[in-house]
Amino acid sequence: MPVNLHFGADDLLRIRFAVSALCETHEAVRTLRRADRHGYHTPWLRRMRETLAGLDLTPLWLFMPSSGYTPDFLGRPPDTPLAGFDDELARLRATDPALARAEMAKSLTGTPGAARSGRGRAALADPARAVRELAEVTERAWRVLISPDWPRLRALLEAEIAYRSRQLADGGLQRLFADLHPRVSWSGDTLTVRTRTDVARMQDLDGRGVLLLPSVFVWPDVVSGFEPPWQPTVIYPARGIGGLWTEPETGPALARLLGANRAAVLAALDTPSTTTALAHRLGLAPSSVSVHLSVLRDAGLLASRRHGHQVLYERTPLGITLAAGG
Repeated sequence: MPVNLHFGADDLLRIRFAVSALCETHEAVRTLRRADRHGYHTPWLRRMRETLAGLDLTPLWLFMPSSGYTPDFLGRPPDTPLAGFDDELARLRATDPALARAEMAKSLTGTPGAARSGRGRAALADPARAVRELAEVTERAWRVLISPDWPRLRALLEAEIAYRSRQLADGGLQRLFADLHPRVSWSGDTLTVRTRTDVARMQDLDGRGVLLLPSVFVWPDVVSGFEPPWQPTVIYPARGIGGLWTEPETGPALARLLGANRAAVLAALDTPSTTTALAHRLGLAPSSVSVHLSVLRDAGLLASRRHGHQVLYERTPLGITLAAGG
């Protein structure tokens, strides 16, 4: 059912983007249980099977109903564009127990019998302890599911933000929301997000604006949530997920022309990326990747641009043609 977010004049000034490691952690936890999310992430899931032994995610899954409400405090909107996981986890740990209890009680109503289960009753009886347990499970999930791949994931998410920022600059909100997600549309002063929820609702933003949070693991869904005191947020799939877990393929002709490693760098740039992310993906030293990027850029095959504190590299039209085999 649709969620209609009504924008006032002040809300138009408060549209922002962010990357959230905490959000990715919780969406990855959801992906483990949702067959319709496996598609692009199947290679990642295969790799996770052995790693998941001994990782008990039951406390988190209790508050992640398939089509119901997940407590907002679990993944509250980040304050800064590139919040670190430790900072986000500290905010989760600092959740007021009264607020946590109210949100957990609301979430448990989405699963028949959950509020009467042993875990459900214990969480509501001692919400401070429940917050600590959920934070500890979240931290373990981060270390196992996300942290090893975070440079690659973060680079893709930052590239997505850079792309959307250019769309906003070029064509305003109409351009920004035109292809954000098939279930997102903009008309007049209202952003409509069609989610899995069962209830249609209209939400006046009241000057709070909207946070746009690109995600890898939310695919294929789009999520709109967070009521006061949190900033309304739309979590949507980032571009480039299709090639995220596949290793770049380098044709023999391209390798003979450029050299194996330089060809691999060019092939890996199917989405804009940083030196660190490319080095992590290709298993090369960052210093070597930096040299290859400079040579490819000087040859007109790549362009670079600064995004925040990082430099993103992307293929030029000539580089795209060459990587595709002419």
